Amino acid sequence: MVPVKKIALLLVIGVLALTPAAGPHFPAALAENAPARSSLFAQSAAQILGREFTSRDVSFLLLDVRTGAVLASRWDHADQPIPLGSLVKPFTALAYGEEHQFRYPIHACRGARGGCWLPRGHGEIGITAAIADSCNSYFRMLTARMTSADVIPAASRLGLDPPAPELSGPELIGVGNLWRISPLHMAHAYLELNRRRDQPGVREVVEGMAQSARQGTGSEVDRALQHSSALVKTGTAVCTHRDRAPGDGFVVALVPAEQPELLLMVRVHGVPGARAALTAGRMLRRIEE
Repeated sequence: MVPVKKIALLLVIGVLALTPAAGPHFPAALAENAPARSSLFAQSAAQILGREFTSRDVSFLLLDVRTGAVLASRWDHADQPIPLGSLVKPFTALAYGEEHQFRYPIHACRGARGGCWLPRGHGEIGITAAIADSCNSYFRMLTARMTSADVIPAASRLGLDPPAPELSGPELIGVGNLWRISPLHMAHAYLELNRRRDQPGVREVVEGMAQSARQGTGSEVDRALQHSSALVKTGTAVCTHRDRAPGDGFVVALVPAEQPELLLMVRVHGVPGARAALTAGRMLRRIEE
């Protein structure tokens, strides 16, 4: 994933990152045990993010895909459940699939009149494209007869905070602010998705995330990476900052797509998920340089 001419520099930075003085957001326990828990490349990535991306409008978690260890965090109360918008859609899709032999319908998205964020609509769309484009109309159709009882088993199995018992329909795809999930739990749930990527249903979701990075709502990530690819899911949710905005944008990106090493989860204050993907892409590009 990293150009050969940069490896020496990354290794030097990585060695520095193994010391306990790796910065205020680098977990001390991880610093003490880093050689056993993460690669030098992952450690250098943590060092770069912790040093260079300090805007109060940007929160992030960086995880080692192999171990699940948090390498770097600039996210206050990352264990506190908050609305995460469309980041829940892959898990709701899996819950639906488990009850329907993983046969997903084709849907005609008519845009705003069908409740989609894209005014002109996405046209005929299946589950993979619906994940890639985060099509609200498709997922409103998918969850029209679903309740929390349909989602809780899959959510719990993958490590998510389960939805409250009374939720149904659009609330199960991240509309509104009633299904609240810890960002840290969400990040780990995406790691579990990656581990299960060859299973029925999960394959379609992972391919949707790859397509999102190539040409969907997460395309700014692949555009920034240029020579690499990612798995991406975006979301927009109700803002929970003290200084309220119309919404916050969320991105989960795993790189490289074929065999991820790192998971980056980003929240950007006051922008939609597709614009937050631009920030995530810049962060990942900086790691690659």
